[in-house]
Amino acid sequence: MTSCLLAEPDRSALEARVHELSSVTVSARTASDIEMLAIGGFSPLEGFMKEEEYRCVVRDMRLPTGLAWTIPVTLAVPTVEASALREGRELALRDGFGRALAVLELAEKFSYDKKVEARQVYGTEEEAHPGVAALYRQGDVLLGGRLRVVEQLPRPDFAQYYLSPQETRAVFARRGWRTVVGFQTRNPVHRAHEYIQKCALEIVDGLLLHPLVGETKSDDIPADVRMRCYEVLLENYYPQERVVLAVNPAAMRYAGPREAIFHAIVRKNYGCTHFIVGRDHAGVGNYYGTYDAQHIFSEFSFAELGITPLFFDHTFYCRRCAGMASSKTCPHQAADRVQLSGTQVRELLMTGVAPPPEFSRPEVARVLIEAMAPTE
Repeated sequence: MTSCLLAEPDRSALEARVHELSSVTVSARTASDIEMLAIGGFSPLEGFMKEEEYRCVVRDMRLPTGLAWTIPVTLAVPTVEASALREGRELALRDGFGRALAVLELAEKFSYDKKVEARQVYGTEEEAHPGVAALYRQGDVLLGGRLRVVEQLPRPDFAQYYLSPQETRAVFARRGWRTVVGFQTRNPVHRAHEYIQKCALEIVDGLLLHPLVGETKSDDIPADVRMRCYEVLLENYYPQERVVLAVNPAAMRYAGPREAIFHAIVRKNYGCTHFIVGRDHAGVGNYYGTYDAQHIFSEFSFAELGITPLFFDHTFYCRRCAGMASSKTCPHQAADRVQLSGTQVRELLMTGVAPPPEFSRPEVARVLIEAMAPTE
């Protein structure tokens, strides 16, 4: 597995001279990418993409080697800033607090067409799409090259759940798990999510509940609140010996189908053999079809991905079935199904009203109500 995090004594030697290098301040999303490159979450990448890698990924959803890869991992800077940088030189990458996170061996700097990337990766050129908006805000020149990471971002709120791919693989091995299913989430887990996770647990040895804690949309539930929701859910409704809760430091792109493949590849790096893909995976608004994120898997073979997707239909509680079900298993009408939109759920929580227990576990609802209560 490829990791860009330097070991001692190389790290200390690089840190000692990093102040001598020209610097670029990176965005929060890029800082998350550096973190994922550091721990091997983006293996086999060794740094930010150079031009051939970038164009192959945007056009073909594959690296020049032929390996499946669907999301560009790039470092963008403004044109004026790029003009002062020299290829073949080292460059310090600093976060918004001035911390030197990594050193980039600048191999290439190149221009790119943001609208082409938007159209190919996100399926739209509309700036209303949060991923496209982030793309349009970034610089017009991309810097590519090998990365050497000297410092990881502090994650004090999630210290006990911060496990690298090497560490999750070690946990799975200690538990004797040969098959592990990964579940991607940026939202609190409700009953429908719980249902498909437990369906998957019927056929594999263990579950990696792997919430994303990097940058998300401003109206998404904050990561610390989501983590508390996961904790109370696991404490009360899951077999402890069959679940691992760990955080994924990556940022959210909202790229729908392409991001579903990307999420699967990342979870393979963490040691998962299976990956859950539900309704509108990694989607936003109405930009993608309900099951486009499942259909895209037909464009890749198992040999290319190295992980088995598990597809699930839209799930819900059916009053007539008296249990959780999906459109594959329930013959009843919409009026019999407990279904709430995200807007409806937020409105209930903000007024201190818990969603029905058929939709959300009461323990989870309490955490959300407390977090969303108006402050004086």
